[in-house]
Amino acid sequence: MEKYYYGYDEFAKDTQKLVDKCRGYEPDVLLAVARGGMTLSHLMAQALDMRNLYALNSIHYEGTLKLNTFNVFNIPDMSKSKRVLIIDDIVDSGETMEEIFKILKEKFPDTEFKLATLFYKKTAVLQPDYTVKEATQWIDFFWETDVK
Repeated sequence: MEKYYYGYDEFAKDTQKLVDKCRGYEPDVLLAVARGGMTLSHLMAQALDMRNLYALNSIHYEGTLKLNTFNVFNIPDMSKSKRVLIIDDIVDSGETMEEIFKILKEKFPDTEFKLATLFYKKTAVLQPDYTVKEATQWIDFFWETDVK
C-alpha cells in the first residue's frame, strides 16, 4: 500500500485553510473525534480563540484494519449548544462519522452539527462540510508516526 507522509509544515498550512473556511459558521463548541481529530482541533481552537473544545472517542479501526463494530463513547454534554463543529483528520469510508452523527442527533436534537476535516475520500458515504484535500492514498499523519 502506497503511503503519504503528512508532516507538520503542511498540516499548519492546511489547518489555516480549514480555519478560514469554518470562520463563518461560528460554532458554540468544537468537538474533536479522538484520536485523529485531537491535534487538529487543538490548533483550530487556538486559531479561533475558543475555549469550548470537547472530545468524544470513536473506535472503528485497529491500525489499518477496519473493524466490524463502532464504539462511540465519552460523549460530552452539549445540550445547551446550538452549533457544534465536529473535527477529525479524515473521512475515509465515512461509516464512523455517519454513526457519530446519528448518535449526536438523537442525543441533541436541537443542535446543528457540521463536520470539518483535513482530508476526505470521494467514495465516503458522507462528505465534510469543510475540508481541504482529497485523500487518494493511505496517509501517515506526523502525530501517528513521529513518536514511538
